[in-house]
Amino acid sequence: MDTISSDNNDSFSYLPILALIVGLIAGVLGGVALAKVSNINQSLSEQSAVADRVDALETELRKTSTSAVEATARINKVAGETNAAFKSFSDAFTELRTSVEEMHPQPAPAQQVANSAPAESSSGSSAPATAAGTYTVKGGDTGSKIARNAGISLNALLNANPGVNWNRIGIGQVLNIPGN
Repeated sequence: MDTISSDNNDSFSYLPILALIVGLIAGVLGGVALAKVSNINQSLSEQSAVADRVDALETELRKTSTSAVEATARINKVAGETNAAFKSFSDAFTELRTSVEEMHPQPAPAQQVANSAPAESSSGSSAPATAAGTYTVKGGDTGSKIARNAGISLNALLNANPGVNWNRIGIGQVLNIPGN
């Protein structure tokens, strides 16, 4: 008899068990790989949804940018038209003012400065009147308005009235008007 064949029959072989263990390990590794691939597919699906949202936002951003450029152009156009309208209004107002001034000339400065002496009333009390070279302040008067109406410079009026607080001139206050 053959010694090789008899040894094979009597001995226990580990080869099938080893093959079974390798097969089990291959099955476990295949299952783990399948789970990983499934997770990767899910991540790719989520990233694809995010990419779609980013694309939608890019599209909206482009539309908004275009709208902003158009709005800026319209605002600039309206601003130009408004400036032109104000210029036309200013020109018309200047013409109207000139026409009114031509129709109603300003009184001469000498007419606005009272040249009367203090007057006595019938009861004998003296009424506030102005002497030559003085002016009695009325409502709405300012230093520059008084100087302009008197035909003098504002500095000349200020110098002729050194103690006057020009921020608080009062109605009835008498001011000195220097000669021309």
